[in-house]
Amino acid sequence: MTQPVELDSGLVVAGHGRHYIVETPERKRLICHPRGKKSACVVGDRVRWQSISQGSGGALGEGVIEHIEPRRNLLFRQDEWKTKSFAANLDQLLVWFAVDPVFSESQLARALIAAESADIAATIVLNKIDLPGAAVQCERLAPYRAMGYEVLELSLAQGFDAAQAVLQPRLDGKATLVLGPSGAGKSTLINALLPNAKAQVGEISQALNSGRHTTTTTQWYWLDAERGSALIDSPGFQGFGLQQIEPAQLPAYMPDLRAHAGGCKFYNCTHRHEPGCAVIAAVERGEVSASRWRIHGELLEEMTRTRW
Repeated sequence: MTQPVELDSGLVVAGHGRHYIVETPERKRLICHPRGKKSACVVGDRVRWQSISQGSGGALGEGVIEHIEPRRNLLFRQDEWKTKSFAANLDQLLVWFAVDPVFSESQLARALIAAESADIAATIVLNKIDLPGAAVQCERLAPYRAMGYEVLELSLAQGFDAAQAVLQPRLDGKATLVLGPSGAGKSTLINALLPNAKAQVGEISQALNSGRHTTTTTQWYWLDAERGSALIDSPGFQGFGLQQIEPAQLPAYMPDLRAHAGGCKFYNCTHRHEPGCAVIAAVERGEVSASRWRIHGELLEEMTRTRW
């Protein structure tokens, strides 16, 4: 009778296509491929794997991922064509924007809705507040402060020590995904916190792509020698679909609308034009910002349209 193979445990710290870098509890890393044709792993997954070859001459060994442990959560976006997973088993999300380029409030709202639906705590960071126009961009975030989100305002360009004093206590002991568009300063943050980050990216890119550098992979970095704090960097995004959410459930993931939606006259109120809508009344009283109400309407229309 064949004895069952004893599987090793590991953490997925990077991936590209069907190739993943898995880190063992002994802090060794190897290239792993999922069993079968389907590639379902994401960075942050805890997996069980078995070795198929040992590395030599500095090359990484290889293994096969046999099992993905149950996830605490998964942050992803989904449009009508495809699903894009960012990372799993997160403690928090930093939604990272800047004064310049001017951030899209729709992108911000979508990221926060995705985090709410996955039950992941989120903090908003506005970088480059030393630039002209910062006051206007800070004011745009006032509704988010009012609904309970923490908003951090900083400038990496004015000195990293001050920014680190704000960020470090919020990163300690947590797995944190940094998510935001290109040009907002995420790379500056990563390189300041982790001076060897570029080298790590290069090594992993070489391992996964036979020497072809890639900037399209999500990457897990340990922030401390004890491996208790981690920063996960994800490529900049433009679109952010929310097709994983049912249209009727959308207000449940928007705290400002959620606070009023239960008071609507009709149980199936869309909060767009119905009489007796408590959300519209709150907009008229200034308790829900007009921009947030507009974003809800745009998202509702998008979700409804793409389901037909």
